[in-house]
Amino acid sequence: MTQTSESVTWLTQEAYDQLRAELEYLSGPARTEVVAKISAAREEGDLKENGGYHAAKEEQGKQELRVRQLTQLLESAKVGEAPAAGGVVAPGMVVKIAFDGDEDDTMTFLLASREYASSKVETYSPQSPLGTGVTGKKVGDDAEYEMPNGKRASVKILEATPYKG
Repeated sequence: MTQTSESVTWLTQEAYDQLRAELEYLSGPARTEVVAKISAAREEGDLKENGGYHAAKEEQGKQELRVRQLTQLLESAKVGEAPAAGGVVAPGMVVKIAFDGDEDDTMTFLLASREYASSKVETYSPQSPLGTGVTGKKVGDDAEYEMPNGKRASVKILEATPYKG
C-alpha cells in the first residue's frame, strides 16, 4: 500500500485511481487555469511590482512540482490489496503503540507514504525511524527505534489493523 523500498510504492487501486485523477487535473485544467492567470497578470504591465503575476508564477511552480512528484510516484507504483488483518505491522496498517510500555501513554498512526496523509489519522512513513522500528512486529511485541536526537525509544505494539480510509 505504500513504499517498502526506495523504488517501489505500493498503492491500493483506490489510491492509485485518486492520484491518477489528481495528476490528470493538474496536467490539464489546472495548468490551463494558471497559464491564463499569468497571461492576465502580464497584461497589467510592470512585472516587477505585479503581485498577481508573481503569485500565479509561484502557483505554477508548485503545480509543476506536484505533477513531477505524482508522475514519478505513479511510474514506480505497484497496485495491490491492503494488508491482511493478521496483527503484524506493515505499510497500510493503523498502528496503536504504547510508549515505554505505559498503556496510558499511547499514540495511533497510519504507517504509509505521505500520499495517504489525512486529517483522520497521523501518518508515519515506513522509512521513518518509528516506521522502521515497528514494521514486521506483531501485536504484543516491543520495538525500539532511534529518535532524531540520537536517543533510543521503546514502544509496545497494542494494535495493528488495515487502514479503511
